[in-house]
Amino acid sequence: MKAIRLYDKEDIRIEDIPKPEIGNHEVLLRVKSAFVCGTDVRMYKNGKSGISPDNPRVMGHELAGVIEKTGSEVTHYKAGDRVSVAPNYGCGVCDFCVSGNSQLCSESEAIGISVDGGFAEYVRIPEPAVRQGNLMVLPENVSFEAGALAEPFSCVYNAYEKIGIYPGDRVLVIGAGPIGIMHAKIAVLAGAGQVYMNDLNTGRLEQAKERVPQIETLVTDDLPGEIDKITGGKGLDLVITAASVPVIQEMAFSLVGMNGRVMFFGGLPHGKSVVQLDTNEIHYKQLLISGTTRQSLRQYRKIIHLLSEGVLSADDIVTGHADGSEAESVLQAVIRGEGLKTSIRF
Repeated sequence: MKAIRLYDKEDIRIEDIPKPEIGNHEVLLRVKSAFVCGTDVRMYKNGKSGISPDNPRVMGHELAGVIEKTGSEVTHYKAGDRVSVAPNYGCGVCDFCVSGNSQLCSESEAIGISVDGGFAEYVRIPEPAVRQGNLMVLPENVSFEAGALAEPFSCVYNAYEKIGIYPGDRVLVIGAGPIGIMHAKIAVLAGAGQVYMNDLNTGRLEQAKERVPQIETLVTDDLPGEIDKITGGKGLDLVITAASVPVIQEMAFSLVGMNGRVMFFGGLPHGKSVVQLDTNEIHYKQLLISGTTRQSLRQYRKIIHLLSEGVLSADDIVTGHADGSEAESVLQAVIRGEGLKTSIRF
């Protein structure tokens, strides 16, 4: 089969590799849609521990497809099922796993990161992922593209549950890429009174406004001054950093008001994650600060339900389709901030 494998920093190759064999408790999935994520970009630009020329990895952890074949002991899925895949699975027995947070398991694995993923014609879904319910059968009205985007959308939903968005809140999302748009959609759904969005890329701000018309876009070289003017000096209720840039995190505390909240969404590159913060802002404003990583299976399934019910939309975030041979070009476009999400398939 054709697959895209990462060999080393900035070294990905499309090549023919053996079609995966599955065990009695595993599933073989024919990939119908997969997307590049910020994590894929970081792996491509910086390399990844455990991936080397001697141990290449098929990337891609945002994926959906059709079950091609099931192992003889698999009972809850069958060939022909349309499914999306929550990529993170744990040991199944630790405290995190039994609490429903297998994504936090110290022995967790991730399809497309620590095991081969969706940038291929076929992907093997390992036994623990099948057993723990990481495959979600898609309702007929949920496209493969929307199913694949349930992964990042449920990461955003995790952040929403962690930090809270309440009716009437004034919320600022910094970063107008796909993740920022998802945060804006959730904030509107949660009843925020006003959702502002800021980005240096005015083209992306326009794309965000088209998809979430309720937001107000802010184009300014003085974001703290603009927020001070908008709020009459009171500050915002919540700031979400949806761009992995240190200066944004440093600025966030100054943008929220008394009893405000800050969500650090998305990790910073290795070596750039130590930033200067004014802790007096936290102390005297009584701020709540949080970050989140990944998503629980409950949150993942919740997003699929919201997509199926039409409460949320994801198809409008897809701005292109590409053949697997164009994967590196898609990666480069993501790095340049062009478009939103491009579906990759062979």
